[in-house]
Amino acid sequence: MTDCETMEVYAKAAEEYAAKFADTDGENQDDDFDAFLNNIPADGRVLDLGCGPGHWAARLRDTGRTVDAMDASPEMAQLAKDKFGIDVQTAPFEGLTAQNRYDGIWANFSLLHAPRADFPNHLARIHCALRSGGCLSIGMKIGTGEHRDHLGRFYAYYGEQELRDLLTDAGFTVTRTRLGNGKGLAGSDDTFVVMTAHG
Repeated sequence: MTDCETMEVYAKAAEEYAAKFADTDGENQDDDFDAFLNNIPADGRVLDLGCGPGHWAARLRDTGRTVDAMDASPEMAQLAKDKFGIDVQTAPFEGLTAQNRYDGIWANFSLLHAPRADFPNHLARIHCALRSGGCLSIGMKIGTGEHRDHLGRFYAYYGEQELRDLLTDAGFTVTRTRLGNGKGLAGSDDTFVVMTAHG
């Protein structure tokens, strides 16, 4: 289920979020992007799951891939349309019902807003939506439990090995892991992990 308080924060801060993240070139994640893209056929279809203001979906589209985008926030979806011409399906993670459709799914720091209890089901939906051998890139914050940041957004945290185990249980093989630190909308310096995995 979509957390209402988190959605309210993004509704109010959509423009600020886009200015901080969509208006940059994302070069701090170039290696993550390349690791994902190298596993996608030149004519492949990808999904940006939790696309926010659409900057990654646009970057994927500009490589020639066919891109679908999904986000629970109508405000973010509108920004993606206005700034990048991306048509976004406005839906929660549970709205992913595709089967055997995608060569890759880019879940870049989006599923961290899903409750831990729901996470295995989300991974199962992603696995089902991918074609055989399809690639998943997932970014999550490192930690334990579930908390809200000072803006009111809900977060679920995982340990590196815990996330790897959950992906394995869902039928994925993790092929790349990168740990890092960065500041998000709330301004806190958080440790994160980005994993590339295959279904």
